[in-house]
Amino acid sequence: MYLSLTFHGESVILSPIIDMYTNEVISYDLSMSPNLNQIKRMLETAFKKFKSLTGLIFHSDQGWQYQHNYYRQELKNRGIIQSMSRRGNCIDNCIIETFFGRLKNEMYYGYEKEYESFESFSKALDEYINYYNNERIQRKTKWMPPVKYRITSMCFA
Repeated sequence: MYLSLTFHGESVILSPIIDMYTNEVISYDLSMSPNLNQIKRMLETAFKKFKSLTGLIFHSDQGWQYQHNYYRQELKNRGIIQSMSRRGNCIDNCIIETFFGRLKNEMYYGYEKEYESFESFSKALDEYINYYNNERIQRKTKWMPPVKYRITSMCFA
């Protein structure tokens, strides 16, 4: 799944991976257009952060990036199960769609003119995702930020 945002007539594409249990943004990449290198960078970041992802399920829409042989093979090589939503069914992707809605409401709508360049938006996005993961409390995570919820959950596992 990716999100396309526009400011000053330029489009940027955000491609994140979100943990459905904690709502943590595990990895993301920002690009001027959707492309395979963006997906490679996003996966590499996730794989560096978590050494073993065997048995996990990666869910996405049916975008060309997620049907590409590279993506499918990378998941398979790491023992990750690939899951895809039904065609044209945003309900199947409610976790990421909810994140996209929050992001747009909290850092995009009304702020578009403040982002003077790709770099300034990228910096603001880094700050927002750090805030989202480490400070923004959520009802689903027992009123804890996602990272704290993950750490707390691991302590009791």
